[in-house]
Amino acid sequence: MLSIKNILLALLAVFTVGFVIIWARHLFTRGGTPGAEKTQPPTAFETLIGFVTNFFDTLGIGSFAPTTAIFKFRRMVKDEAIPGTLNVGHTLPSITQAFIFMALVEVEVVTLAALIAAAVAGSWLGAGVVARWPRRKVQFGMGLALLAAAALFALRNVDEMRGTPVFAGGDALGLTDGLLLVGIVGNFVLGALMTLGIGLYAPCLIMISLLGMNPRAAFPIMMGSCAFLMPVASAKFISVGRYAARPALGLTLGGIPAVLIAAFIVKSLPLTAVRWLVMVVVLYSSAMMLSSAIREASAAEPSPEG
Repeated sequence: MLSIKNILLALLAVFTVGFVIIWARHLFTRGGTPGAEKTQPPTAFETLIGFVTNFFDTLGIGSFAPTTAIFKFRRMVKDEAIPGTLNVGHTLPSITQAFIFMALVEVEVVTLAALIAAAVAGSWLGAGVVARWPRRKVQFGMGLALLAAAALFALRNVDEMRGTPVFAGGDALGLTDGLLLVGIVGNFVLGALMTLGIGLYAPCLIMISLLGMNPRAAFPIMMGSCAFLMPVASAKFISVGRYAARPALGLTLGGIPAVLIAAFIVKSLPLTAVRWLVMVVVLYSSAMMLSSAIREASAAEPSPEG
């Protein structure tokens, strides 16, 4: 008889195949639009972004906030298309992470399955909303999302510098009763917010630790959650064409080998200094995103009659 974990892995394989088919069909037909240009191969720089962000993503930094910062700083992707590009481009690297950590790291399977299902439900709701938001609302939302991400980076670093860290977690490998319900609700919200560009890793790791679980057990939960929810969210963004295809391809092609190198060769690094650097870059990007939103809001206001 198949175990719950093996069923999850088999289901993830089905999600992966479905996502690849949906994305490939859209890339080759451009959504069935007559005369649409074919998608060009990603540049070396776009592929490098995928490699670097997914390398550190596998080690627990997260990929959404730094990728957003680079896109915004280099003006590579239109603001309204950034959430979709993040979800689509990082999907296959995240699935690769999930297969590795769900197979190798021990966690109680009911907790794993319940929190993954909650994140998927949240992403389905969130993507349906964000994919149809106007540009200015996306800019405001992502600006605030980046502020939240920077706060989480600072929180993690300050906590690690404490003699008795609050987020050290416990020894439990699963949740029960009320704590399980809190975890389900929390991951539902995180799944919805991820479609706006708030990475799930840092807040999920903090939540798992505060609920008394072993922080290492958070890795299959947060990576499994992303691996299941991102194909669902990405399908929404692909269906309305709300993403940039070439940069998304770069994230994927650079990201998959980076995940394998980080997971099997590097395995761990001291990441406090990296988080501080990412926090500064993310704060700058948040200011740029909010500034763009405010300027466009001001430009859209009707001139007073005089």
